[in-house]
Amino acid sequence: MQKSILIVGACGQIGTELTYALRDKYGNENVIASDIREGNDDLMGSGPFEILDATDYDALEEVVAYYEIDEVYLMAAMLSATAEKFPMRAWNLNMNSLFNVLNLGKEKKIEKIFWPSSIAVFGMNTPKSDTPQSTIMEPSTVYGISKQSGERWCDYYHHKFGVDVRSVRYPGLISWKTKPGGGTTDYAVEIYHKALAEAKYTCFLKADTALPMMFMDDAIRATLQIMDTDYEKVKIRSSYNLSAMSFTPSEIAEIIKKHIPDFEISYDPDFRQAIANSWPSSIDDSSAQLDWGWKAEFDLEKTTEEMLGNLKK
Repeated sequence: MQKSILIVGACGQIGTELTYALRDKYGNENVIASDIREGNDDLMGSGPFEILDATDYDALEEVVAYYEIDEVYLMAAMLSATAEKFPMRAWNLNMNSLFNVLNLGKEKKIEKIFWPSSIAVFGMNTPKSDTPQSTIMEPSTVYGISKQSGERWCDYYHHKFGVDVRSVRYPGLISWKTKPGGGTTDYAVEIYHKALAEAKYTCFLKADTALPMMFMDDAIRATLQIMDTDYEKVKIRSSYNLSAMSFTPSEIAEIIKKHIPDFEISYDPDFRQAIANSWPSSIDDSSAQLDWGWKAEFDLEKTTEEMLGNLKK
């Protein structure tokens, strides 16, 4: 039987590429993209699109009923750096949209939910290196607090109401196809654009700030993989740690210099440094490897080749 899928927040950095990937897999007409604003022409033209406020339960329910939706991918969120500027708006968007989708699952109006968490759930007292699946969290940002709360609610709705909700904790994501959306790890995208355009970049983090990162192709593949995994194999219903690589701004700069020898980087840390300081430097994702066979394909070298090669076109 053919699936009918709704992506909420389809115009964001992850949502855009996820929409294309799901349409490739299930057919354009079976994947309904939605967002509070219109997306690019390609996204809008490649399949059904609905203007939708993720915090409006009635509007969401109407779209689900109209298209007979089986699965919802909830990608709408206000990210870390932006959320610090608008804390209550971020909390309302991030939490109310999740409750709306979870309640549709509880009412048996949809069968399966994907909701992304983040390394932002971790805090200053979390082990920094090889951060375990289960550990001290204590997030210090609005975004992180909303994601940690969301994880607990996902786990609760699964065990209390049988909602089939699945989640991964995304690290920083790197993509050449879409612009970043206001996150602390955005430097790892901006640096490639600036390297090609100006051969120099001023980084808003310190040179030695190591953070977990992932090329977007891996993130999309992980998302599809966990949603395709047999129900009983998904043993963690809060969110799975997900890892690919970890590096510092100085390390990514050195890799770029191999391709652009005159590239120069300077550093001017801002408020995002404090956010980065509260996050892990590397992640242990052995639970995802064990339960559903996760394995990343892109390291920093391969990511840099993909980024520079595609941005040149």
